[in-house]
Amino acid sequence: MAGGTAREQDLYAPIKALLEAQGYEVKGEVGAADVVAVRAGDEPVVVELKLAFSLALVHQGIARQALTDAVYLAVARGTGRRWIAAMKQHRVLCRRLGLGLIYVRLSDGHTHVALDPAPYQPRKSAPRKSRLLREFARREGDPQAGGAARNGVLMTAYRQDAIRLAAHLAEHGPCKGAEVARATGVSVATRMMRDDHYGWFERVETGVYGLTPNGVKALEDGVAPRGPET
Repeated sequence: MAGGTAREQDLYAPIKALLEAQGYEVKGEVGAADVVAVRAGDEPVVVELKLAFSLALVHQGIARQALTDAVYLAVARGTGRRWIAAMKQHRVLCRRLGLGLIYVRLSDGHTHVALDPAPYQPRKSAPRKSRLLREFARREGDPQAGGAARNGVLMTAYRQDAIRLAAHLAEHGPCKGAEVARATGVSVATRMMRDDHYGWFERVETGVYGLTPNGVKALEDGVAPRGPET
């Protein structure tokens, strides 16, 4: 587009040209659809147009799947890192919903088919499932309400173990790692205190660890900064 305010209909000519180059007959505003393309022997193609990706556009695409499996969403191509990052997420969403996705560069009408419609079968990750179940099994009790992690500290099994180590040191003073491991049941106590991801522990001498002021304060407050999850 040479200038002026962009309109949704500015996407139509580039999309029409793209489909006609593939042998489709293309018409705009047929029924509820923005664009319909028909080619002998193939499913009709429906394209919904919006200047920007939105939930409303996704809803339109899903509704058009009642007409055909070949449904595309077409949006104006943007620029910048934020747009690129957002569009990666949009492609993931479209893939899961079986929708196609087309970008149109309004400056010259260039089109890019980022995704074709296809049935989606999510791939399961055995390692991620294993980590989830391991964390579930290791966590003592149910220390955190669902949805609370974004509002404060996440109480992982790792943090619960670290609190056990800190509580033992607070009661008994600096101790050898092996002693802390036996007393608390945390087999990796020495490694955790050596790694000191929370800033709670300090090495007093070889193999002996004590609490830092941050560790003392964490126990007093009952709160700790976010650390690694295992």
